[in-house]
Amino acid sequence: MTDTQAIESVLQQARTAPSESLPQFLGKLEEARVTALARLSAPAPVPTQDELLDITQACALLHCSKAFLYHRSKSLPFARRAGRKLLFSRRGIEAYLTKKP
Repeated sequence: MTDTQAIESVLQQARTAPSESLPQFLGKLEEARVTALARLSAPAPVPTQDELLDITQACALLHCSKAFLYHRSKSLPFARRAGRKLLFSRRGIEAYLTKKP
């Protein structure tokens, strides 16, 4: 159902609803209006910048050894090579930790 169809349905209900149910109907309409207004006035979420961590910082977040990260860096989705330097995405590590069982 599109927004236009939903609004038309609400208008039809307003025209045909029994008068004793109109106070509750108006309350629900007011709730919908206030909810939409709150969403419009809320600040847009600011995307967080990703941070590239060195191996020591990544080990601290993952609670693992440097050897573990060096040996498995090619299979870790959050590992990045910058020349010879091995870096790790903080957001990638956080996503990995939340998915891990």
